[in-house]
Amino acid sequence: MDNNIPRKKKVLLCITKGNFGGAQRYVYELATNIPKEEFEVVVACGEGETLREKLKEKNIRVVDLESSRRDINIVRDIKAFFEIKRLIRKERPDIIHLNSSKIGGLGALAGRIEKVPNIIFTAHAWAFNENRGFLSKTVIKILHFITILLSHTTIAVAEKIKNSISSLSIVKEKIVVIHNGIKNFKILTKKDSLEKLGLPKTNKTVIISISELHPNKGIDIAIKAISFLPQEKRNRIIYLVLGDGEEKSILNNLIEALNMKDHIKFLGFVPDAKSLLSGADLFLLPSRTEAFPYVILEAGLSGIPIIATSVGGIPETIKDMQNGILVPPRNPREIAEAISYYLDHKEKQKEFSKNIKQTISEFFTFDKMLTDTLDIYRLFN
Repeated sequence: MDNNIPRKKKVLLCITKGNFGGAQRYVYELATNIPKEEFEVVVACGEGETLREKLKEKNIRVVDLESSRRDINIVRDIKAFFEIKRLIRKERPDIIHLNSSKIGGLGALAGRIEKVPNIIFTAHAWAFNENRGFLSKTVIKILHFITILLSHTTIAVAEKIKNSISSLSIVKEKIVVIHNGIKNFKILTKKDSLEKLGLPKTNKTVIISISELHPNKGIDIAIKAISFLPQEKRNRIIYLVLGDGEEKSILNNLIEALNMKDHIKFLGFVPDAKSLLSGADLFLLPSRTEAFPYVILEAGLSGIPIIATSVGGIPETIKDMQNGILVPPRNPREIAEAISYYLDHKEKQKEFSKNIKQTISEFFTFDKMLTDTLDIYRLFN
């Protein structure tokens, strides 16, 4: 054996659930792009199969965290802690990279006890920003503070994420901002995209949202916004929602009540939905709350004019009336006015389309995100 060959560092990427939301996509992209000549990668995840299956297709080793669930359950969470602790002791990672709130706290504590040299926590969002009671928010915020203190470095995916918790200097100094980044991806021609969207021949303005049907995503607000449009403008658009989720029946009832069936279509879960963005004339993100969504990067890189709520890290990408339109959250009339503006100003659609594509291409690349993350991996030898 050549003793001059440097030993690979082992990276243990952990996440609470194994479905495929934004945090899971982040883990997947890192796990499959970390340089194999320098690092050995292992991923540990809880309930859900999609992330696990996608990683195994890329020959990434995946370990099941059987007790890891999103919902709080004291007995199960204690089991999850000892499960993570045993895993760390078995794998002996040089780096443990934690993703999502629960696994962050449990993993950071276990990592300290097992003396992991480099503990990293990525804050994709803060649970205390969700719709919860005051006491619950306070307890969760304290737990997040403890997670940051236990970790060697915390990555915030947006400046907004960092600023919403960094009131204490001891915490602020441990947080670095690394925005989510995106690679170039293949999109279909407009003609092919419209065919797949069920609109082979249309002279209407196509508005698309790619979204889980969850209260945080504000699709109900978008539906109300469409209903606020004057009839003449409403007849000129079709709003397509790509995604599925728990609110589907509630949203369908709202569409029925507002008599919007001719203007709004739910297409359900669509594999590789981003490839169909070329079929859109406008992209709408009406979320009540967000961190730093990949879908904004996808729409921007596709060159689609955007309407988005001014929440989370979105204003770090969308500059109002420069490369898109920002509206306040929970405000359907503002969304209706933004749609009307685009319909009346076709030249702005072209201008904002060009500008947002340039913004994403220059400042929000996956290569930059990966390079900045690897710099943190290399901090401790």
